[in-house]
Amino acid sequence: MVKIKICGLRRLEDIRIVNKYKPDYVGFVFADSKRKVSPEIAKELKDNLSSDIIPVGVFVDAPQDEILKLFNDDVIEIAQLHGREDEDYINSLKENTNNELKIIKAIEMSEDEDLSKYDDSPADYLLLDSGKGSGKTFDWQLIRTDLKKEFFLAGGINSTNVKKAIEEFDPYAIDLSSSLETNDYKDENKIKEIMEAIN
Repeated sequence: MVKIKICGLRRLEDIRIVNKYKPDYVGFVFADSKRKVSPEIAKELKDNLSSDIIPVGVFVDAPQDEILKLFNDDVIEIAQLHGREDEDYINSLKENTNNELKIIKAIEMSEDEDLSKYDDSPADYLLLDSGKGSGKTFDWQLIRTDLKKEFFLAGGINSTNVKKAIEEFDPYAIDLSSSLETNDYKDENKIKEIMEAIN
């Protein structure tokens, strides 16, 4: 069964909605974005999040101390990295958390991207996306069928194309954000619709 991640939560209202519909993961954005939250707001959101939903922090080339503090303060359990973070950076985060912090390494998909170079990455998962929060799909034919890492599929996925994405590419998880919003805020009806479409 495919996992579901809803990214870009920033209000207690968002937490109420996800607690109701139970995605597997939620994302708090700490990188520059209209969905960015402060560590303090993220802590409040996490404290109200159902214990069976896993919180993910989204970062772009953040100082490792920032990620480690959020992990140690029990705000996040996974770090999703969208910048130029290399294997040394990932290994250091792992070592400093006794391998307890899981890592999702985001890849901006293009014809020039060789996914095979991530086969031995220390990251736990890959995230295949069209760009940082672009809300657009990339050419899904670029996905290798022999990927060694489980991957999150992101970018422009909505209730009309999600079934095709799951059936054709069998991702570990579907990552959703802008398609679940109205006027830049999470919309309960859209979340209900996509959860029903997936389940």
